[in-house]
Amino acid sequence: MLDMKQKIKIFKALGNETRFLIFKNVFTGGYTCSLDKKDPSVTVSPHATCVSTIAEHFDFSLPTISKHLKELREAEIITMEKKGNKIYIEPNIETIRGLGACFGTLVENFENNRELFFGDITIS
Repeated sequence: MLDMKQKIKIFKALGNETRFLIFKNVFTGGYTCSLDKKDPSVTVSPHATCVSTIAEHFDFSLPTISKHLKELREAEIITMEKKGNKIYIEPNIETIRGLGACFGTLVENFENNRELFFGDITIS
């Protein structure tokens, strides 16, 4: 379960448009990464992408993209792993599940306590 500090880090990280777009495309497979041809023994998840591929989609330098990725990694919504000469990135599914559960709880609590907030008013 995510604590409040972790949730705040996630929302701050995703509050930046560039980081949100990076995360969305990493999460949905919007980027494809070529395999490391120098080291064919490197095995990579088919869901992973690499830093250089992400950078190709933005008008920012590689160091700027790396800073955005660092924020996403520190919020624990992506993982980064160096394999061969590339850094591969994947969404952190466990953190995303935890965030989804948080929203599910918010909705459930709202539904269960609707009358306390709105009385007899019906909301459709």
